[in-house]
Formats: sequence, structure tokens, C-alpha cells
Amino acid sequence: MRIGIDGRKIPEAKLRGPVGTLEHAKSLGMEGVFFRTILDVSPGLDRGVIREVRQHADELGLYLEAGLGKVNPYALPETPEVRAAGGGDTLLGFRRMMEACAEFGINELWISTAGAKPFRGRFATDRFRTDVTWEDQLEATRRFMLQLKPIALELGIHLNLETHEEITTFEILRLIEAVGDDVVGVVFDTANVLIRGEHPIMAAKRIAPYVRQTHLKDAYAELTDGGVYQKAVMCGAGLIDFPAVLAELNKFNPGLNLTFECDSPRLEWGIVPGEPHFIELYNPLWIEKHPDLTREEFAAYFELVRGYTERIRAGEVKTWQQYNAEPFEYAESIQWIESSRRHIDRICRELGIAREDKAYV
Repeated sequence: MRIGIDGRKIPEAKLRGPVGTLEHAKSLGMEGVFFRTILDVSPGLDRGVIREVRQHADELGLYLEAGLGKVNPYALPETPEVRAAGGGDTLLGFRRMMEACAEFGINELWISTAGAKPFRGRFATDRFRTDVTWEDQLEATRRFMLQLKPIALELGIHLNLETHEEITTFEILRLIEAVGDDVVGVVFDTANVLIRGEHPIMAAKRIAPYVRQTHLKDAYAELTDGGVYQKAVMCGAGLIDFPAVLAELNKFNPGLNLTFECDSPRLEWGIVPGEPHFIELYNPLWIEKHPDLTREEFAAYFELVRGYTERIRAGEVKTWQQYNAEPFEYAESIQWIESSRRHIDRICRELGIAREDKAYV
């Protein structure tokens, strides 16, 4: 298993550009870069630019992964660049992006069903939209993915659904069954599953046979009145049992790339830290929208979060307010990356799933 970094979240990505980002990643001990979409490499799908990035990644010995965008038609208007790539034709935009990736051997492609929203509680995800039901969104997603399937088969690529904030692993598995695992896989975001009330190890066991890309990050989760506060933290600082998760993933895909998704510097992204994602865990409307969750998993989830909450109360772990009060700029983002790398390096070595030629730090 090789360890890499998200090409959009790595500090100074916009300043350095894709080639500079590859060099930056290499200098930080990374073994690959996962650009969120191929449009992050070249907004115009310029073959010369993509070729340069591909060649430079190969010269540096880095894996190169990328993605496409949202495949939920109700969320597509939020990414007009995808439609623009097709000259106004969304399906053509996807085809052109897929062709550009396949031409340069980028065959594992990230997709998602929606994006996080700046609202509190359940309205922070599209799952609880009132203008269109989540069930209708999933059905529209299924139909659109069936349109993408023949293109993916023709080009020999996989479309990998992220375990994003709004979708459950159960629903992802149903989409894989409906569209076919010959073209659909999973991008496992290790922290996002908590937002849907899923236990990370149980989620990993469900989707491990289909995981083809990753977004590794740890999770802070604190019980509070009405629910749970959740935020991403560096690997090793949260509640995720990475040895158990990675061992499960390795059973099915020993060559899986492990990509960190780090927090970006606040000034660079114009971020003003606020309240973490609030999970309305006890709200009947929230519970109703999670019919697949079993009592056993909900209990395991609650115990996991309760144990971490006790660590927070005992002062063993920083509160989210303390995290917000601390600076988080370039130096802190680099610290996140390097600390996470060391943590995952050590686990891979202890599990015996590290590359033999890897020099650990």
C-alpha cells in the first residue's frame, strides 16, 4: 500500500499548480497525488498539460489518481464546469473527462452524489432536501450512472463513489449492484461514515470488496445535547481504529493507494472556523432517514463516540473549541500531513502490508 495526498487540499495547491503540487507532495514523503477531478489538472482538458503531469508523476515515482464530479443530477448545477466541459452537454462533459483520464492511464476515478452545505444539522447534506426526496436523488443517480456505464466499459475505467457526507454505505452498495461492479467501486472516506451513524469498522467490512480509492482522515466525535459534533482531525488524533480498517481493506485490495485528505490552511481558503458538523442523532426525522442501521451498529457507534467523549471531558483530547482557537495555516497543515503519514506508515509496517522498498520515518 502506497501513501499519498489529496491534490486539492494539500497546502499551496493553487499557487504551485499540478506539477508543483507533485513536487511538493514528493518533498513531504508522499508516494502519490489524488487530484479531486481531472479539471484540477487542466480546466480545459489540455492533453499537453495532462501529459506533462503524467510524465512528471512517473519520473517522481508517484501514483496519479483523479476524479470527475457529482453524478447526482440534482446536484450537478453546483459544478457548472462539468457541463461546460461538454459545451453545454453534461453527458458529453463526463465523456470528455473520462477520455482524457483513460488516455493517460488514470483509470480509477472519484465521483460523489453531492456536496456539504453551510447549514447546521441535517440540512448540511442534500439527504434532507425538501424540494426533492433523497430516494428520488438516488434513483436519478442510478439512471445517470447507467448512462456512464457504456463509456466506462469502452475506456476500461472504474467510477468510484465516495462515502460522502450525504450517502450511506448501504446505498452505495445498492448502486453498485444496480449499475455493476465492473464499472463502479468505492472511494472510502474513513471519517465521513460517522456522519451517517455508521461504525467505521463495520462500514469497512461492508464495502471493502469494492474499495478502489481512499480518503484517509481521522474523526473527532463528541456527544452533546441533541446529537454529536463531528470534525476531521489528523490520523491518530481521533477515534478511528486504522489497524482494523486497513487490515480489512488489504484483504481485498493489497495494492490499494492510501490518500490523505488534510485540512487546508485557513487564510489560503478563506476559512473561518465554526461549529463542527452537527449530527442530529436523536431526531426522529434523522432516524427515519437511516432505515438500514441496525440496533447493533447504532449501539457500537454510540459506545465508540461515548468513549471518545470521555477522553475529551478528561482533557486527553482537545475540544473543538480549542482546535478552532489555535492557528491553522501552512505550518499546521504540513504538520497534519507529516503526523498522519507517520501514523499510517507505522500501522502498515506493523500489519505487514507496507511496500518493502519504503523507507519509514
